[in-house]
Amino acid sequence: MTEAQAIRKLGARGLRVVEVASVASVVPVDAPKGAERFDLLLFNQELHALLQAGLNLTEALETLQAKERQAGARSVLNRMLQTLREGRSFSDVLGAMPQHFPEVFVATVRASERTGDLPQALLRFIAYQAQFDTIRKKLVSAAIYPAMLLVVGGLVTLFLLGYVVPKFAVVYESSGRELPWMSAALLSFGRVIHNHWHIALASLVLGLLVLGGLVFRPQGRSWLFAQVLKLPFLARRADEFRLARFYRAVSLLLAAGIPLARAMGMVTGLLSGAQQTRLIRCQRAVEQGQSLSVALVASSLAHPVAESLVRVGERSGQMAQMLERTAQFVDDDFARWVDWSSRLLEPVLMVVIGVVIGVVVVLMYLPIFDLAGSLQ
Repeated sequence: MTEAQAIRKLGARGLRVVEVASVASVVPVDAPKGAERFDLLLFNQELHALLQAGLNLTEALETLQAKERQAGARSVLNRMLQTLREGRSFSDVLGAMPQHFPEVFVATVRASERTGDLPQALLRFIAYQAQFDTIRKKLVSAAIYPAMLLVVGGLVTLFLLGYVVPKFAVVYESSGRELPWMSAALLSFGRVIHNHWHIALASLVLGLLVLGGLVFRPQGRSWLFAQVLKLPFLARRADEFRLARFYRAVSLLLAAGIPLARAMGMVTGLLSGAQQTRLIRCQRAVEQGQSLSVALVASSLAHPVAESLVRVGERSGQMAQMLERTAQFVDDDFARWVDWSSRLLEPVLMVVIGVVIGVVVVLMYLPIFDLAGSLQ
């Protein structure tokens, strides 16, 4: 049933329609087998540019499909055009592919269809997505150098244990002298690795394959990221980052004309499990007429800056702008923390790796030092 048909049917019963929200007006089209890579930010940027140039929606999508070279993205655009030509609305077409288009984006487009201002809605979502991508790239770049340090340090340590230490073990055994217990333990461990090098190599390769599978698969990255964020010194920062995404998403939906309580319910997935429980209480309080600032504070969902800025937004009627400023403030603070942490982590890792390698080297040469001392 279309939106117009639903309005006429309810009007015939004497009911007045205040708002129409499509939940699942299109049956999702089965995606082809295999992974489909679809860059949502690039799609929005290109679609916005074509619409601003004067093309209508169908012409713009046809143009994007014609220039697309990646099979996955081309398949997505093809399915979009097929369902759009069947007379479906653009928001329903997007809602049929939730694996590529998040609910926030679909709701923004659906709201723009009522006002006829799709390019402006795309521009707002581009800004929303660009901010998130900037933080994500900063996190990835900050993690690359420490990861390389750990890999190189680990390989050097394995080389010392599996190749150099056994050579020293042969020399010490031929001398017949009693070794310090720490050196003896190190030499025994090195001999085990040397004698069973194929098992050690297979274990190393298997570990790298498992880690690679986690990193390169979206589900694996999500699980690994969730485990890392459970660390005590990262949990608080992770909650602040989730709140920033929540503020920005609600701001985007409010700017699109979606009511506050409904907007809060649509972005629940951006928060952690504990935060989602508190958000439900906050949403109920807002539906009962409580101000957003009071509800956020009562639900422990208000960043210290958010409490003040949201109150300003309630007084001035600029809630969307104030939530966006709150998110920007939190993002800037998070970016500064990432820079500080990465600068601190790099020398700490270098010191740890240096200490590990130094201990291995000292324990290898300790019997020689003892021998030199006895000769003197």
